[in-house]
Amino acid sequence: MEPLVCHRGLVAPINRPNIDTDQIIPKQFLKRIERTGFGQFLFYDWRYQEDGTPNPDFVLNRPPYDRASILAAGPNFGCGSSREHAPWALADFGFRVIIAPSFADIFYQNCFKNGLLPLVLPQGAVDEILDRAKAVGPNGYYLTVDVEHLRILDDDRSFDLAFALDPYLQETLLYGLDDISRTLRYEDRILAYERAHGK
Repeated sequence: MEPLVCHRGLVAPINRPNIDTDQIIPKQFLKRIERTGFGQFLFYDWRYQEDGTPNPDFVLNRPPYDRASILAAGPNFGCGSSREHAPWALADFGFRVIIAPSFADIFYQNCFKNGLLPLVLPQGAVDEILDRAKAVGPNGYYLTVDVEHLRILDDDRSFDLAFALDPYLQETLLYGLDDISRTLRYEDRILAYERAHGK
């Protein structure tokens, strides 16, 4: 898994509450067995019209937001079913950070297992980011998310905020650890235990 230490990216605003996993990746696209290839179906019902053409009114279909790697959204992001395909689709599209006032718990945990940072910020801070992202010109609004130092700021530092993150989850991102690679860090101890117990 690719580590996430410090990421600077363009922000796409989707100011909606309760964005559920069926909107993030609709159920008809869950037949794939790989983790890749889901990005093209991200927010499918919002990104595309009934005839399959891109919806020009949806934010990710418009520049500069079509280049975004940070998503800002409303509260309770990732609610609904526990499908891990939702963070797969977000990551495959190119997102590394999702900012919201709150997240559904299973989605929140699944993000860390897939190299995404679901960043919880106060509602007022999220509203400010959403407003700034919508008000920018053609170059877009950029934020830098520093996972190592737990800080988020924009290019001119007019927005600069510390955030909290559980140390275990912070380490997961900084070193790109999934459950298997985290276990393998203790391979010597595991082998020693097995030798001592006749395994």
